[in-house]
Amino acid sequence: MADMENQQNVQPFEEEPTDPDGPEPETEEVEKTERIVRFPITRIKTIMKQDPDVNLASQEAVALIAKATEFFIGAMAKESYSFTLQGKRKTVQKKDIDNAIDVTDEFAFLEGTLDS
Repeated sequence: MADMENQQNVQPFEEEPTDPDGPEPETEEVEKTERIVRFPITRIKTIMKQDPDVNLASQEAVALIAKATEFFIGAMAKESYSFTLQGKRKTVQKKDIDNAIDVTDEFAFLEGTLDS
């Protein structure tokens, strides 16, 4: 008798119910990716498609490019801001970015890009 009571309380494992009105799987994946990165995924994909060597780009590749761009801009901003503070200013200026490019080896590929 006790076994029958236990069997009644046991529920089979079920996957999470899917919402028939919910987003499609592809849309859901895009929304998750957009939460991970700060840049608009569609804009990154548009920029990538302007390269004639890029025919298709997976959602993961676009998300990785967006995340790498965030890290790059963050590093550039942090380094530039250190020169702003050295100049006892609150606003980052072009000369601060130039100094960051000149001093930081990782930014060496940008040398001369801000010259007018």
